[in-house]
Amino acid sequence: MNKNTKRLLYWLPRVLSILFALFISIFALDVFSEGYNVGETIIALFMHLIPTFVVVITLLIAWHWERVGAALFFALALIFLVMSGGEGWIIGGPLLLLGVLFWFDWLADARLKVG
Repeated sequence: MNKNTKRLLYWLPRVLSILFALFISIFALDVFSEGYNVGETIIALFMHLIPTFVVVITLLIAWHWERVGAALFFALALIFLVMSGGEGWIIGGPLLLLGVLFWFDWLADARLKVG
């Protein structure tokens, strides 16, 4: 595997994970239109950002341990799809893709160490 492919396999899942975290953070902005007071708004915003925190923590783990991160992203996708009754592919699909990309990055790294 050439250097550019390895670099792409390294950075693509990380950048896409950051973009995905930003994407799901957009859904938290609806708390500002609910008419809550300041304290309620802060609590509601925190609650709405919990999925973003989970994705960011998973990304931090995956950044150092790709295989573990791949398994966590697969698990997040499965959990979300089960909780949404199989209807949540707009969230579950990207999580599944991130799991696959981190898995490929781990495989490429493992092959370089062996061969």
